[in-house]
Amino acid sequence: MTTAPAADVARPVIAVIDYGIGNLRSAEKALQHMGADARLSSDPSFIADADAVVLPGVGAFGACMTSLRTCDLEGAAHAAAASGRPFLGICVGMQMMFDGSEENPAATGLGILPGIIEWIPAGVKRPQMQWNQLQLQQPDDPMVAGLGAHPWMYFVHSLHGVPADPESVVATCDYGGTLNVAFRRENVFATQFHPEKSGPSGLALLGNFVRAASRAAALAR
Repeated sequence: MTTAPAADVARPVIAVIDYGIGNLRSAEKALQHMGADARLSSDPSFIADADAVVLPGVGAFGACMTSLRTCDLEGAAHAAAASGRPFLGICVGMQMMFDGSEENPAATGLGILPGIIEWIPAGVKRPQMQWNQLQLQQPDDPMVAGLGAHPWMYFVHSLHGVPADPESVVATCDYGGTLNVAFRRENVFATQFHPEKSGPSGLALLGNFVRAASRAAALAR
């Protein structure tokens, strides 16, 4: 796997949606390290014009959805996901892309990935706060290219996604049972783990995203 900046592709502009929750700069900096012109932004126009878009998130599902809506960025997130441009959700950003969550049943999600966020089964410590090994269900997905069959990623979470379409699951891990931890729906990719905190494997995944953004930018010209 490569964790060096992608010197063979143009430097794409990637908007990291800034809705005032948590430490969003770690994702921005990791994407910059991998060769992107990544910028935190709460400007819908900039998000609409970027070559690719990232929705990070930490904390509680309901609080993140409330903040996204308070910042008037729900429409920008929907439009980005529907645009065909590469779109990446990370951790609670991934959870926000589902219809809803058992953590905050009254809060509605974005509905980009049909399904529900459910609690990790009882019998193990919650949250899972550790490195864990992925089991790739779709090893040909371009976002996991070059990662090997069982890459290690870093997790901090108490819930996981249960999509309406099981074919959308790209990767699982074992923690008190099988957890779904990476998803694909057309141009949208989402991870429960934190690639920006996952060492060489996580940086390689982000490098794949930067390459996808560069290809999208070239096609748009």
